[in-house]
Amino acid sequence: MSAEAHHRGMKHAADLSGDVLVVGGGLVGATLAIALGRAGLDVLVVEHLAPPSTVVPAFDGRVSSIAYASVRLLEALELWDAERLEAQPILDIIVSDGTVRGGAASPFLHFDHGEIGTPLGHLVENRHLRIAQHRALAALPTVHLLAPAALAEVRFGPHGVDAQLADGRQVSATLCIAADGRDSPLRRQVGIKSLGWSYPQSGIVTTVAHEKPHQAIAQQLFLPAGPFAILPMQGNRCSLVWTERAELTPTLMALDEERFTAELAARFTDFLGDVRPIGPRWSYPLRLHLARTLVASRFALAGDAAHAIHPIAGQGLNLGLRDVAALSEVLVDAMRLGLDLGAPDVLARYERWRRFDAAAMALATDAINALFSNDLPPLRAARDAGLGLVDRVAPLRRLFMGLAGGDVGEVPRLLKGAAL
Repeated sequence: MSAEAHHRGMKHAADLSGDVLVVGGGLVGATLAIALGRAGLDVLVVEHLAPPSTVVPAFDGRVSSIAYASVRLLEALELWDAERLEAQPILDIIVSDGTVRGGAASPFLHFDHGEIGTPLGHLVENRHLRIAQHRALAALPTVHLLAPAALAEVRFGPHGVDAQLADGRQVSATLCIAADGRDSPLRRQVGIKSLGWSYPQSGIVTTVAHEKPHQAIAQQLFLPAGPFAILPMQGNRCSLVWTERAELTPTLMALDEERFTAELAARFTDFLGDVRPIGPRWSYPLRLHLARTLVASRFALAGDAAHAIHPIAGQGLNLGLRDVAALSEVLVDAMRLGLDLGAPDVLARYERWRRFDAAAMALATDAINALFSNDLPPLRAARDAGLGLVDRVAPLRRLFMGLAGGDVGEVPRLLKGAAL
């Protein structure tokens, strides 16, 4: 056994203490742990699922839209290998209004990557991201993944955090970060309340094969029930994120293959030719929530534990990665200055940095969904005029691309592609 392997084994067996305790080892929590670990912090990650179970196609068939600033972050953390991740660039996005039987209306809004000189984003299957994360976690000697494991109790003291796992192990750290999802048990335990509401909509997700090449174009078709997003994947495939009325979703999910394909095909534009679903279907309720604060005593929220938004613009994971970029920069700067990582002024910097962006994106997606998810003639006329206006004004188009790409405002170092 090498000296390093022996050292890591001893850390796992006997010394369950670190600088930061991250609760939740999903896409956001694992990326945060990797960022902190690469900067030299000692990180404990508690995840309730066994890593092998999270990378099989049946666990999660979803894909994520990775904005171009988020790609820079993943590159800086050595998590981005486009070929290995099977990442599909998005070169153009076409946004249009429409109806189920009538298809897309004119005018439409066209975002062209040529205006900013980089792909607008990439589509990556979540399982491929997890494989890359697990590989990186295993290679970092100061990051310790405790999985499967669950917290039984957490105690916040004046100088640190002590926790007991369900199997009896004790862990301690200077700071605890909850990245344990939108229903975060830890957020509730700490007493942080959230503002939010459920939408009368559900999301249906599946993979679709199609006859014609997609040419790296993503389409966002606004139907009366909600947005119908066609997102290009490698090969003649796309990921479908279909927002539908909640009361109709169980009926659609229960359809046999032939009838489900007919419903799906009726909503597609004809630019892809014949289409058919080729994978399992998933559905999930849609809800918005914003934590009233992102921090408490020796505690911070990140990812869906802090905010969950409508999937209308594919910004959910990107918001979480922006949390990662800001929080890791705040903590690494504090470490280099010899400051207490859990001090109120250190955490307040993170709160100030991320509060406005998360709230603005949540409210913007909520407003767009409310404006477009109906078939009222006056609103249809107004939104079609708005799409046409933005399409004709280049500076406005580039502003929207910058906002969606995560490249506007005070951008953390990782989102610029720089090391911490």
